[in-house]
Amino acid sequence: MTQTGHPDVVIAAPAPSRPKRSASPFVRWLMRAQVTSITGPEVSEEHHEENAWWKVMCLTGVDYFSSLGYTPGIAALAAGAISPLATLLIVFLTLLGMLPMYRRVAQESPHGQGSVAMLERLLPFWRGKLLVLVLLGFVVTSWIITITLSAADASAHLIENPFTPKAFDGHPVVITVILLLILGGVFLAGFSEAVIVAVPLVVAYLGLNLVVVIAGVLACIGQPFRVHDWFTAMLSTGGAGNALMTAFIAFPLLVLGLSGFETGVSMMPLIKADGRTEEERRKSRIARTRKLLGTAAFIMSAYLLATSFITTVLIPAPEFAAGGQANGRALAYLAHGLLGNGFGTAYDISTILILWFAGASAMAGLINIVPRYLPSYGMAPEWGRAVRPVVLLNTAIAIAITIWFGADVDSQAGAYATGILVMMMSGAFAVTLAMHRYHRTGATIGFSIVTALLAYAVVVNIIDKPDGIVISMLFIVAMVVVSLASRISRSTELRHERIEFDELALRFIADGITAGALHFIAHRYRCDETAEELEEKEHQQRLLNPIPPDAHVIVVEVEVIDPSEFSSTLTVHGIDTAGHHLLRLESSAAPNALAALMLRVRDDTGLLPHLHFQWTEGNPLAHLARFVLLGQGETAPVTREVLRQAEPDVQRRPIVHVGG
Repeated sequence: MTQTGHPDVVIAAPAPSRPKRSASPFVRWLMRAQVTSITGPEVSEEHHEENAWWKVMCLTGVDYFSSLGYTPGIAALAAGAISPLATLLIVFLTLLGMLPMYRRVAQESPHGQGSVAMLERLLPFWRGKLLVLVLLGFVVTSWIITITLSAADASAHLIENPFTPKAFDGHPVVITVILLLILGGVFLAGFSEAVIVAVPLVVAYLGLNLVVVIAGVLACIGQPFRVHDWFTAMLSTGGAGNALMTAFIAFPLLVLGLSGFETGVSMMPLIKADGRTEEERRKSRIARTRKLLGTAAFIMSAYLLATSFITTVLIPAPEFAAGGQANGRALAYLAHGLLGNGFGTAYDISTILILWFAGASAMAGLINIVPRYLPSYGMAPEWGRAVRPVVLLNTAIAIAITIWFGADVDSQAGAYATGILVMMMSGAFAVTLAMHRYHRTGATIGFSIVTALLAYAVVVNIIDKPDGIVISMLFIVAMVVVSLASRISRSTELRHERIEFDELALRFIADGITAGALHFIAHRYRCDETAEELEEKEHQQRLLNPIPPDAHVIVVEVEVIDPSEFSSTLTVHGIDTAGHHLLRLESSAAPNALAALMLRVRDDTGLLPHLHFQWTEGNPLAHLARFVLLGQGETAPVTREVLRQAEPDVQRRPIVHVGG
């Protein structure tokens, strides 16, 4: 081993499993783009091509801006003449609540982990992991349903267009599945291709909506009696108190359109950042993410106010109800009515395309956030870091859900709303706690109000659509079961991505080479070992195991820092206790750490190290449970199994001795 002159010497550990060069070209292509973790959910940024912030905004905006297709109609149906006032409340929440909230989330999670990472840091060990699993369950629910619901809505718009061939009628499932397959194909090509598709879709959609807004405003000016009738209807609702109450009741339905904020933060790694150092690039990326969020929020707020006003004034109330021509497509109704069927059809095509591709932002969110947690927790296979297999898995799940619900938009609305609202509420709660931690009283109170509003929306949605929480819980249970099964199946993997030795540890290993061999004694960790205890341990091992009389032994112990972690950096410290050489390892699991150390010693010295154990008393099943949950138990057989899996060549495998 060589020393670098630095206090700590970093020696690369055996790399996690990756496709070997001998793998087929298809497998190499499938596994090429990866989301790799540094520590826990901290993520490196080398797996995506970076793009200008406004282009990434378009990828986020295919979901966020596409809600213009249905939000004005929902507002009019829920609040009637009060619709513009209800929309104004959403705009206030957007600009004064959600935007500041997610600006803070972007700063707290610069790698795009989102509010989930903020809450994870509040709870240690397994409690934090279980919290993440539950929150990810809601995230996955909302984003998977976003993919299926948006595609189903696009299919419905396609079928309802007067120029669509009659052959399309009665086949929404087939059309939706085809749209999902095309969406998955775009992401198999790469993120850059998804951005390339998103930019013209968003520009065209916003442009066509601007034309509709201008035409609507001109119609209102040209027909002032419509504005008068609307104003009279609004005043007849019973005063300001009743108007505000009606707007507040409609609030839970309208807040769903704010889901684009979470996906905007999750796409931070896609944003091009400037700077020579990692810190400069981090600050640049945060600043540009904030610009993305602010620009999207102001654009959407302006459109929401304008479209809510013109749809409420110009469209007769019965048309918003089920079966009405404006139900779910208020702006499309105006596009046809004000500008003719030619323009209306162009608007319908734009709406269909952006609704179809609205699932792209959800797909990007799933790809960018879920692989940052589950594989690093050992709760997903290592291939779960690869982008393309995740795309294939998400597409398959989306197709299965589409078939299950028959591509019906209303049937999926409850699950969509539940996932979105819980995700936003957890984000508001995380920011509230962060502000409290920073002793910012005013911000804490403000974000507490936002949290309360979103909690109210969650409760109302669960009462109104209880099937949503049931579907979300099914996702959560499935995620927990699969995650725990994966954790158990991967428990004997060689986990450590790198090993850090201090200089004393390196010197002990160099001094321990005796007669062409290295001998290590595994010792249960204690923070206050005495020289007498270490001497007694060495004496027992020499009686039980074949240690040469003249061998210089090194005692090794593992301090399990956080057993809920899976892959982590292995740190090795040398401790001299009255002439006894002790290596103390800091890791998440004792057997895996010992195996990684033995393999690294073999590779750097060219010698096969000998690791000596003494059998531990106790029930084997209890030891197994302790190992899975606490990272320690009957260490000897598990260490040997980790070595067996990591090194199939018996002649090169470090030797494990167990006595007693």
